[in-house]
Amino acid sequence: MDNPFSLENKNILVTGGSSGIGRQCAITMSNLGANIILLARNEEKLEETFSRLESGKHLKYSQDITEYDCIEAIIKDSVERIGKISGFVHSAGLDMVLPLKNMKPSHYEKLFNVNVIAGFEFAKIISKKKYIHPGGGSFVLMASILALLGQPGRIGYASSKGALISGAKAIAQELIPQKIRVNCILPAMVETEMSREFFEIIGEESKKSVLEAHPLGLGSPDDVANACVFLLSEASKWMTGGNLILDGGYSLRR
Repeated sequence: MDNPFSLENKNILVTGGSSGIGRQCAITMSNLGANIILLARNEEKLEETFSRLESGKHLKYSQDITEYDCIEAIIKDSVERIGKISGFVHSAGLDMVLPLKNMKPSHYEKLFNVNVIAGFEFAKIISKKKYIHPGGGSFVLMASILALLGQPGRIGYASSKGALISGAKAIAQELIPQKIRVNCILPAMVETEMSREFFEIIGEESKKSVLEAHPLGLGSPDDVANACVFLLSEASKWMTGGNLILDGGYSLRR
């Protein structure tokens, strides 16, 4: 019996591939035979991720994904070079710790541009017949458990991830005829550069509180990457429009 978790010869595009969850997803998927199309703004970090991929027909593009007019050219170029796309992981994300009284419209715009709109633009373009694999595909959008539970000081972040989840359900319904599945992963706190920066802002007492709120401890990028593999592979072929909660028990304490 073939391995249902195999990603052999699948071409998978990953945003936010220069660090954290996006980086580990790309590395893990390449280990399972996928060809990775990496996108990120930071060229140096992008190159570091690229150098850690298993051998394959990988591509990398240093690009600000909120420059929406550039997206289709990148997708077109990648399809011409390695073939049609089977998977998409929107791991690029922006966080912001500000109470409601300090939030400005520009803050919401910045968060939604990266966390939501860019992901939906990629989904729209990749799903075009000339770019998507004829057998269909799988799109994975990185949301957050805070989209369901909220958190003081994370109004903009939580609301953007909530919008991502709602939109993903609508997109999943539209793309079913093309055999494209769309699902979200909802992690709690994962040990990444972003989470370390968050801990620096909130102080030691709040940090202790966050750690205690995760009964199984903080997650690792590997934990999320493994869940991502499941959603991209044939092992999850009967799942679309879903939310995969990956929170170390965080939601049990709320």
